[in-house]
Amino acid sequence: MKVCHSITPIGEKHTDKDLAHQWNFIDWDKVKSDVNRLQTRIAKATQERKWNLVKRLCYLLTHSHSAKLLAVRIVTQNKGKRTPGIDGKLWNTASEKMGATLNLSDQQYRAQPLRRIYIPKPGKDTKRPISIPIMYDRAMQALYGLALQPIAETTADPRSFGFRLFRSAQDASEYAFLCLSKKSSAQWILEGDIKGCFDSIAHDWLMENIPMDRSILTQFLKAGFVFDEQLFPTDRGTPQGGIISPILANMALDGIEIVLNEKFTMMKVHFIRYADDFLVTSPTKEIAEEACEIIREFLSGRGLELSIEKTVITHIDDGFDFLGYNFRKYSRTLLIKPSKKSIESITNKIRTTIRIAKAWSQDVLIKTLNPIIRGWTNYHNHNVAADTFRKLDAYIWTATWQWGKRRHPNKGHKWIARKYWHSVGNRNWVFQSKENKLLQFSDAKIQRHSIPKLNMNPFLDRNYFLRRKDRMQKHTPWIQTKLSFFALPPVNG
Repeated sequence: MKVCHSITPIGEKHTDKDLAHQWNFIDWDKVKSDVNRLQTRIAKATQERKWNLVKRLCYLLTHSHSAKLLAVRIVTQNKGKRTPGIDGKLWNTASEKMGATLNLSDQQYRAQPLRRIYIPKPGKDTKRPISIPIMYDRAMQALYGLALQPIAETTADPRSFGFRLFRSAQDASEYAFLCLSKKSSAQWILEGDIKGCFDSIAHDWLMENIPMDRSILTQFLKAGFVFDEQLFPTDRGTPQGGIISPILANMALDGIEIVLNEKFTMMKVHFIRYADDFLVTSPTKEIAEEACEIIREFLSGRGLELSIEKTVITHIDDGFDFLGYNFRKYSRTLLIKPSKKSIESITNKIRTTIRIAKAWSQDVLIKTLNPIIRGWTNYHNHNVAADTFRKLDAYIWTATWQWGKRRHPNKGHKWIARKYWHSVGNRNWVFQSKENKLLQFSDAKIQRHSIPKLNMNPFLDRNYFLRRKDRMQKHTPWIQTKLSFFALPPVNG
């Protein structure tokens, strides 16, 4: 096991070799345990509404060496680690990471403007703005996120599933099934979508209601962004791309469930939210309309509004889409299937991948397609998806056959078939190279998904979530339970 060596005092000179040695011999289990111990205390103090103690514990965490180490590790291991901010800097070496840890401080902290880029929305012609902080600001957001996450998890709406620890879109869909599947269940559904949620949250509300250092939060929110070499101010919202943004957005939306429960007691009104998408089940259309107005008023206090186009009221017999799933009752039986948009999205992705693979070897094509197939089946294999899986297998067979014919226009069909397709066991026509074989959608087993106990807290009931995670992974190794960088192992003992 690696040991944690003593750190050279900050006032002394650090060589790159010294810094690299310190980083490479950090005992990460101890670092995580130190941070987790403080996070658990923050969660307990939040649960007991001891806000002065929460404030002191958050200060201890954000100024601890272990939390700073972990914050730097977070931003140098996540998906954006190779995407620089406006300064063009990345922390790639061990010495750079250790040096960044020693320099991480809130003293005279000034956040730099974010680098704005636009990425296409899946299946749409529009683009989504992404704002990229510099590495130092990302580490500061991760550091303060470590302190804020236990508060957010403790105060969250129980039926909020997006950007939560040990929760997933599968949990949200399964809870919706429980609310709608019985003969006596609510028949009307309010499908809600919050217009530009991340970009529109009122800064005044965040400043008054988010329990963290106000000066630091101000820097996160007011940094501005650079696009086409021009600096633009940020007067509203929390930038998509910021590590702490999902936590802030969730905290701004928490409370809707309580308001609805107080208004509609014992009326089969259930609220289910995943990030800024939500459902409200209702026994009548009139109650759904009333719930819509209550939510609209709630959001206005936070500078938010419902999307007129995407917020609709639907009867369960007509069906509706939520998180890529389609919910609909057929002869009083509720079925959840992959939505048409989701099927169109995966077929487009497969078609685009194979189209650009004209010069690829079969092995490279298989290695590229397999994660796409595995990810989509993992997302949908707790639904009524077997028929869809078979149709997608037929689609991908046709697409790979066309790929083979384009690569060898002068060869006959039998030659192409013998080169790329083989018999494996009882199965013929297996698209296989010497090293890998193409997965089939229908290889995925259809099995029900179980939701976590909604009253459990990841920081106070961690052993429950870890046991649940291990149990689920034995049956479904693919499962992604949103184990973000804040989900740390439990403290031993």
